[in-house]
Amino acid sequence: MKTFLASVLGGLVAMVLFSFLAFLFVAGIIGAVASNFSSSQSASEGSGAIVLEIDLRTPLSDQPATAGPAAIFSQGAFTDVLLKLDSAASDSNVKGVFVRASELGVGNSRAEELRTSFLKLRENGKFIIAHTQGFLGTGPSAFRSISAADEIWLQPGSDIIVPGMTTETLFMKDLFDNLSVSAEIEAFYEYKNAPNVYKETDYTEPHREAMTELVSDIWTISVEDIAADRGFADVASLRALLESGPISSDEALDAGLVTRLDWPEDAREAALEKAGEGATIKSISRYEIKPSSDNAPLIAIVGGEGSIVTGSATPGPFGGDAIFSSDRVSKALLDAGRDENVKAVVFRVDSGGGSAIASDQIWHAVDRVRNEMNKPVVVSMGGAAASGGYYVSAGADSILALRTTITGSIGVFGGKYAIADGLRQIGINPSAISVGGEFASAFTLDSFTETQRELLHESLERTYDRFMRIVAEGREIDETRVREIARGRVWSGEDAAAINLVNETGGLIAAIEKAKEFADIPADSEVAISYFPTPRRGFEDFIAQFFGASAETSEAAARFNALMEDETFRAFMDQASALQTRQTQMRAPVVIEN
Repeated sequence: MKTFLASVLGGLVAMVLFSFLAFLFVAGIIGAVASNFSSSQSASEGSGAIVLEIDLRTPLSDQPATAGPAAIFSQGAFTDVLLKLDSAASDSNVKGVFVRASELGVGNSRAEELRTSFLKLRENGKFIIAHTQGFLGTGPSAFRSISAADEIWLQPGSDIIVPGMTTETLFMKDLFDNLSVSAEIEAFYEYKNAPNVYKETDYTEPHREAMTELVSDIWTISVEDIAADRGFADVASLRALLESGPISSDEALDAGLVTRLDWPEDAREAALEKAGEGATIKSISRYEIKPSSDNAPLIAIVGGEGSIVTGSATPGPFGGDAIFSSDRVSKALLDAGRDENVKAVVFRVDSGGGSAIASDQIWHAVDRVRNEMNKPVVVSMGGAAASGGYYVSAGADSILALRTTITGSIGVFGGKYAIADGLRQIGINPSAISVGGEFASAFTLDSFTETQRELLHESLERTYDRFMRIVAEGREIDETRVREIARGRVWSGEDAAAINLVNETGGLIAAIEKAKEFADIPADSEVAISYFPTPRRGFEDFIAQFFGASAETSEAAARFNALMEDETFRAFMDQASALQTRQTQMRAPVVIEN
C-alpha cells in the first residue's frame, strides 16, 4: 500500500511540476513573440537612416518553415533575405549593408545570389561593408559571397585560404564486402553515380569525369567573379594567387583582396558612420519589406526543399532537415493556381531528388497549373535541382538556374541492400515463404534472383523512358538529344543553359521578373509576393506539435541532433532509408565541398 501511495504521490508531484514548467514555457513563448512583434513594429515605424546587418555565419534554410516552432522562432530563410535585399535597393531609409562573412562557406549558389543582390544595391547608391575573420579553405563561396562589397575588412592575423575546390566521396564497397552485404542496385545509366558509394571502391571514369567538370566549372566561375569584383584585370594572376595556398592578412591587403585590416566592431562602427548621423543598425530578419499597393498583381512563391518523398510530411517539432513532400507541395501549387489573385507562380526548387512517384505527382501539379488554370510557372533553382529536382521542374514555362546550381542528373536507380549473408555470419538466418509470382520475394533480405533483377531493370527502364519524354516535351528538345545529355549526368547551371536544360541563368529575383513577363505584367510595375502555403505561426499549431511529442522523443531528438548535423552521415542515412521504401529513386550524387 505504501508503495502504491508513494507512486501516486510521485505521479501527482511530477504532473504538477510538468504543468508548472509547461506554463513557464508557454509564457516564455508569449513573451518572446510579443517582444519580436513589438520590436518589428517599432523598427518598421522608424524613418531614420538604416544599415542592414547580415550574418552569413547563421545557418538558414532555403525557404521559410510553414508550421511549428521553426515558423514561430525562425530568423527567416534565404529566400526572405533575397526578397528583403531587393526591397532595400529602392528604400531611401536604407543607406547600406554591413555583412559578417562566413569563414566556412555559404554554398556556391547562395554566394552567387548574394553577389547579385549586393551589386544591385550598389547600383542604387547603397554601400556594402563586409567583415571577415578569414576563410578556412572550404571552397570559394565564403569569399565570393562578399567579393562585391565596397569594402572588405579582414581581422588582423587571419589568413585567407581559398585554394580551390574539393569534393570528397566515401566509398563503402569494401565495408559492405567485409560485412557480406551487397548493394543490389540497378542504375540508368553510367553517370547515375549516387549508388556508387555502395557499389564501388573509387570513382568510375564517368563519375570522375562528371564531378571533375562540375567542380572545375564552379571554381572557374567563382574566380572570374572575384576577379571582377576586386579589380583584377588578369584572372589568371588571381587564380595563381589563390591556388598558392594560405594568404596572410598583410599579403591579402597588398594584393587588393581586402581593403583594410581591422576588427568586427570597428567595421560595424564604420558602417554606421558612413550611413550618417543618427543611423541605426537593423538585422535583416527585422527589416520589413515595403508593403505593396492593394491593387498590385500577386505572384506566388511555392517552395520545395530537401529530399522528395510521397505524403505530406514536414519536419517535426524539434526541427530537422527540410522535406519536399509531394502532397504538401502539390497542394500549394494547385492552391496558388486556383487563387484568382495570383497571376503567376515562381516554383523555388532546392533538392537533389528523391522518390520518382513523388516527383511525378509534383510535375503533374505544375502541368495542371499551367494548362488547366492558365497560370505561368517559372522555376527558380537553388543550390541543387537535380534528378527528381529536375523532374519536377521540367514542365515549367521557364527554368532559371544559378550558374553554379547543380542540376540535370536525369536518371533513375532502385534496388535494395542484401544483408542476409551478413546476418548468417552472426547466427541469424533469414528465411522467407512466398506465394504468387517470383517477384513476390524480390525485397527479402537475400539477393535478387536473375528473374527478379530483370523485372526490376524493366520497371526502372519504364520510369527512365518516361523521364526522357517529360524532359523532351517540357524543354522542347528532341528526345534523341535528351538521351545523349541525360544518362544520370550532373551539370553546372551554366553548362545546363548551354545545352538547353535550363532557359537562362539567374536567381530568385530574376525568376520573379521572368514570371511578370509571362503574366504580361509590365517590367516596371510593382507586384505583391506571397508564399504558398502561408507560414503558419499560430500558437495552436505550435502547441499541438510540441506537446504531441513525448519527453522521450525530445531527449532522443536532442542526442541524435549532433550526429545528424554531419553532412556525410545525413546523406548516407537519407539514401539508405530511401531504398527501404522500394520506390524508384531519382537522386543526384551528394556533393560535399571541402
